[in-house]
Amino acid sequence: MWNLEWLLLRISWTDILDILMVAFLFFWIFYAIRGTRAVPLVRGITALLISLALLTRLIELRAFSWLIAQLLPALLVGIPVLFQPELRRALEQLGRGHLLMLSQRDSERIVSTILAVVEAAGYMAERSTGALIVFERQTGLQEHTETGVRIDAEVTPELLTTIFNHHTILHDGAVVIREGRLVAAACVMPLTSAFLADRELGLRHRAAIGITEAADAVAVVVSEERGAISLTHNGRIIRDIDTVRLESILRAFLIPRQRTGQGPLARLRRTSREPTT
Repeated sequence: MWNLEWLLLRISWTDILDILMVAFLFFWIFYAIRGTRAVPLVRGITALLISLALLTRLIELRAFSWLIAQLLPALLVGIPVLFQPELRRALEQLGRGHLLMLSQRDSERIVSTILAVVEAAGYMAERSTGALIVFERQTGLQEHTETGVRIDAEVTPELLTTIFNHHTILHDGAVVIREGRLVAAACVMPLTSAFLADRELGLRHRAAIGITEAADAVAVVVSEERGAISLTHNGRIIRDIDTVRLESILRAFLIPRQRTGQGPLARLRRTSREPTT
């Protein structure tokens, strides 16, 4: 008890600020990598560092301690390489994500775009027409749109179904939607390198997962083989959803600030519990 009182008397407001800043830094890091493939890596590295620290402190191993001290600089260089996608996304969110607010006019345009995409996805699913529609959010996709054909047009169901028609040149690839407008078509998206156990997931699904791993985009996929609608976000895929649920999830992700005061993840969990028809 005396030691605690002595410690409290010696703590100044700068020490408290220092502790809060360190705590905020760790909170920001864990918040940035939540739900990503970096979480198992962080757990593994943390467990390894704790084990090494305990081993070198409890047992005097001079050679092993020297080896760890020599490898530590290489580990500090390797961590940014391992977590490059997560660090890039976190920095982009810090610089852009929380500074932008949607106006009422922007919200109405995005809602209109969502309805057009949902209608087109339902139409193409009934006819087993393959499609890949990518919504750009805070992370720019300019390098990917430059691989396709620039269109810059209003998003309509007729335009989307025409682009993905088998008899058109632009049907192979993805369309990118930015701020409620169709920016480009026939765009090349990066394929995910993760192992997919389901062999029914083809190149469109791998591209949809890949672009959401590299950016905070949201992608809608219509399977050409099964005529099923899927949605990907943050490297994860939600399969076999109907148009009602598709609209709810797109609204949750693309219109995060609504009068309900609920975030996109909360509304996504709510829609996920709703039975599909």
